[in-house]
Amino acid sequence: MTAAPFFRALSLRLSAAALMGLCLAALPIHAATCSDTSAGYDAWKADFAAEAAAEGVGAAGLNALAGTSYSKSTISADRNQKSFKYPLDQFLQVRGANDIASIGKARREKNKEFYDSLEQAFGVPAGILIAIHGMETGFGNFMGDSNIVSAIATLTFDCRRSDFFRPHLIGALKLVDQGTIDAGSIGAKHGELGHTQFLPGNAFEYGIDGNGDGKIDLNNAVDALASTANYLRAKGWQAGAGYGEGQPNFRVLNEWNAATVYQQAIALIAAKIDG
Repeated sequence: MTAAPFFRALSLRLSAAALMGLCLAALPIHAATCSDTSAGYDAWKADFAAEAAAEGVGAAGLNALAGTSYSKSTISADRNQKSFKYPLDQFLQVRGANDIASIGKARREKNKEFYDSLEQAFGVPAGILIAIHGMETGFGNFMGDSNIVSAIATLTFDCRRSDFFRPHLIGALKLVDQGTIDAGSIGAKHGELGHTQFLPGNAFEYGIDGNGDGKIDLNNAVDALASTANYLRAKGWQAGAGYGEGQPNFRVLNEWNAATVYQQAIALIAAKIDG
């Protein structure tokens, strides 16, 4: 893993983010109707395609949407999340916090120059980035087994959290348009992608080319970690400030994952890695 010129990509990505923000600020009235079952999914896709086209999604993205199928495994995963309900001690044990901290500390020492360059560029310390990387995918050992576009389309169609997932479906379709993912790309059950499991709308808005190869690939660890640092900085991370509970940067972890037990775990693991 080597440090790379993150900065050339930033202006381009921030411009894309601004454009996406303008699109989201002028959303049309939603015509596509959600459902609690798979019934009506094909009709919903046709209605949503019209909305997506109005928000700037191109032919590739629309074709990807048309090729999606309702994902029962995604619905099952969404309705049966258990680990975030555990008390902190149990959550740490179930998620392998000690192993993440031990492996993470070794990774930090092995790639010190790389992680130092990220902290210099974005203000986010190695421990936080490594803890997220370990927690989300076991340092890239498992990045999912679900079709990204089908998963996020299914969650947008489902009535439970349709409004939350809708911008991420638009983001996924625009990622297809720009070639960052394609219609067959694989990620997690909720459509998250890459080493740190970005939701597609966040990947579109904050993803950057960390290794300088001219493309954004969140299945590449350098791009994913640089993008994660970029995201946290954009959400208010303060360089040099603490990230434990009650400290300024702890609240920023809520932007990555809304579960308090997850935020607590990341802060504790990161402190061991940085210590």
